[in-house]
Amino acid sequence: MKIVISGLGIIGGSLAKAIKKYTDHTVYGMNRSQEPLQKALSCGAIDAIADEETLHTADMLILGVYPDAAVAFIEQHGADLKKGCIVLDTSGIKTKICDKLTSLSHQHGFVFVGFHPMAGKEKNGFDVSEADLFVKASAILVPIEAPQDAVETVASLMKKLQFGQIVYTTPEEHDRMIAFTSQLPHVLACAYVFSPQCPHHKGFSAGSYRDVSRVANINAVLWSELFIENSQPLIDEIQTLIDHLTEIQQGIRKGDRDELATLLHHAKEIKEALGE
Repeated sequence: MKIVISGLGIIGGSLAKAIKKYTDHTVYGMNRSQEPLQKALSCGAIDAIADEETLHTADMLILGVYPDAAVAFIEQHGADLKKGCIVLDTSGIKTKICDKLTSLSHQHGFVFVGFHPMAGKEKNGFDVSEADLFVKASAILVPIEAPQDAVETVASLMKKLQFGQIVYTTPEEHDRMIAFTSQLPHVLACAYVFSPQCPHHKGFSAGSYRDVSRVANINAVLWSELFIENSQPLIDEIQTLIDHLTEIQQGIRKGDRDELATLLHHAKEIKEALGE
């Protein structure tokens, strides 16, 4: 296939490197700034820089940009894509972007498949991208109205890129689950490091501090957009967390060891039942 990747940050850059490492597809890059494009060319992550003619003949377009930017790109370039071109987003939210890109696919004749690679790092940008970022990770696919052959093409590509499993879901279920598994931990980490004790933790911290605080090293622009785009599911998860924190706080305040031990043991049972 002729694959165009728009946005060569950590995800777009890693997809480009993985495609070149594990497949024979031709990869073209697009990016707002020139430096990542030149770096991608130099290291062989892309075969060439994409232009308007490349879009006309592309078999697949991967949008490695923020959700609003992904929609804006298709609003601008959707008419340039050939009929049947498979368009993938890589966004961490799905309901709103899937609605918009599905509507645009009707207008322009491309095939849209929602895609969320469950991989990343605390740092961003092409410089930290790597071909093996997706090894054993989950590839979440949100097919919407895409024909089966297009979905199979995407799934086959993801398997070649070493994703560990392909998960199929709806936009709504995706956003409910991601609010819990991804967004809520980022909220928790940020709230955690707001403590006035945080600057003084050295010498008093080990694995627990690192585990809870790790994702507070956050891309504030991206994650604020994701939080707002997925506001209601995330608000619901935050409230659930507050409710359970309050239960534990009350057990401590009352000095009720049995009540507190019951709560903590229940958490242990849930974790053990998951086999993780």
